[in-house]
Amino acid sequence: MFMAFAAAQPLPDASTEQAQQVPSELGRGKATWYGAKFHGRRTSSGERFDMHAFTAAHETLPFGTLVRVRNPANGREVVVRINDRAPRLRDRIIDLSRAAASALGFVKAGQAQVVLVER
Repeated sequence: MFMAFAAAQPLPDASTEQAQQVPSELGRGKATWYGAKFHGRRTSSGERFDMHAFTAAHETLPFGTLVRVRNPANGREVVVRINDRAPRLRDRIIDLSRAAASALGFVKAGQAQVVLVER
């Protein structure tokens, strides 16, 4: 019986493999949230704002982009979809829906320092 063996392939360099798996950080800064006042209104992308959905407004990220938002103060994180533009986020990096802010634990405070990570 004849058995063919494939030529041995070199194993990938562990550091290269890890570098490919580590998502890149998109930024750090203050996050705020918006809710009932805008619920049902059209967003900049044209869809209706749903304060119960995991969505966000960002100044430059393309609509539909999924972003992981991490609250380093409590370790919580959520994934949100960019569907709106925020008017000149001078002191903020992102505006989150109420649902996302609640999951991150800062609804009562109104704002939190967050880290945005590519998904």
